[in-house]
Amino acid sequence: MSFQAYIDNIKTKTGKSPEDFKKIAAQKGFIIEGNLNPNVKATEITNWLKEEFELGHGHAMAIYATFKGKTK
Repeated sequence: MSFQAYIDNIKTKTGKSPEDFKKIAAQKGFIIEGNLNPNVKATEITNWLKEEFELGHGHAMAIYATFKGKTK
């Protein structure tokens, strides 16, 4: 599955775009001033996405990748 397919599937399932997730992550302190909080581990973020949005591991990692700047 391509990266864009992951993002499209996430949008279909949750109604949220990567930008929406980034805003929520900032509210939770995972992102500070537009960048990943260096004190937060990837596992914390992926676990949050799995629990709150019922994403699978690959989909949670795709959102995490967008937090790191990946767009394609």
